[in-house]
Amino acid sequence: MRLRVCYLALLTILGILFCAATYPSTQTSQVQIAAPAARHAEAPQPEATAAELERKGDQLRGNKNFLDALDYLRAAAAKSPKNPKILNKIGIVQLQMIRYSEARKSFEAALRMDRGYADAHNNLGVDYYLQESAKLAAKLRAGAQPNLWSSGDFGRAIKEYRKAIKLQEDSASFYSNLGTAYFAKKDFGKAVESYSRALALDPDVFEHTSRVGVAAQTSSPGDRAEYFYLLARMYAKSGATDRSLSYLRRAMEDGYKDINKIFHDDEFAAVRNDPRFSALINHKPTAITE
Repeated sequence: MRLRVCYLALLTILGILFCAATYPSTQTSQVQIAAPAARHAEAPQPEATAAELERKGDQLRGNKNFLDALDYLRAAAAKSPKNPKILNKIGIVQLQMIRYSEARKSFEAALRMDRGYADAHNNLGVDYYLQESAKLAAKLRAGAQPNLWSSGDFGRAIKEYRKAIKLQEDSASFYSNLGTAYFAKKDFGKAVESYSRALALDPDVFEHTSRVGVAAQTSSPGDRAEYFYLLARMYAKSGATDRSLSYLRRAMEDGYKDINKIFHDDEFAAVRNDPRFSALINHKPTAITE
């Protein structure tokens, strides 16, 4: 099984979204991108095998000792130079260290070894997505209004996600990432299509929580509100009334401007019959402003 590792994209233009990079493991969690402080582990031992070095690198990465993890994974790669999975892991650690250019080179190197490596295509897409998100966030902080429709790197992210999906069509994370990239371009129709497919593959794809990470925040609650409303509508359509109501509340809290659409959207027909819907509408939560 693969670990669907979720990365914090600093202050992105998106709502609270999951950007999942794939990493071989046995459970799902989210981790926050953060620069490492210092090395803590002993240097890799020359007599250690590639497998031993890789396991130690995995352990250190899990403890967020990223510099140490990188040392061990690089030592493992030196002893197993034709192993694309180790290069993929190195790229993920570099993403967590916000070394986007280095991470891209690692994923590209993994793909040169194995063009059919779906996880590496997905992770390369994550790299493109995070780089563009960081650039747009910087522009927004500077007061600029970037043209989201011409964001080349989001297009490259979409291309890599679609390659990953072609190779592995049953990955909810790949479809979720694709939806996230379309959402960033404000192509909400394709975002909903991708998110809906992700939800069909894994009803909990948007619900995965973390012991160590948080979801990405945006510069404005408006995008979050749009995202929450989309999720509320999708969960309503799938019959998950509890989750639909939960996301409706969050959309209201972020000041969703077209909230009255819930009285007309066919997807909310069953939700409107739930007594909790009436209670929510009659006691609307106060919008949280920033």
